[in-house]
Amino acid sequence: MKKYLMLLLVVLSITAAHAMDKGKWTGFIGDENCGIKGNNKDHAECAKKCVKGGANPVFVIGDKVYKISNPDKVKNFIGNEVTVTGTITNDVLEIEKIK
Repeated sequence: MKKYLMLLLVVLSITAAHAMDKGKWTGFIGDENCGIKGNNKDHAECAKKCVKGGANPVFVIGDKVYKISNPDKVKNFIGNEVTVTGTITNDVLEIEKIK
């Protein structure tokens, strides 16, 4: 019984580690309509227009797009390349700092 309990604890801790990633990343603040197309400086005006029109801002790194749990923190960075510090859980980024 103890072996099964230990195995369960190991599996749960590995799962939790994969579900939550805390760190620092550099990417672009784009819009949900364009997704990975927002991964460059040429997309800045389109991203600003889309977010102003109601699209949610997203964080784009390469070919990966993350939703942002606290979009008010990025309102002055739409279309820009930024470095963020925060936590990613299930493809949702919670931003602690942004530069």
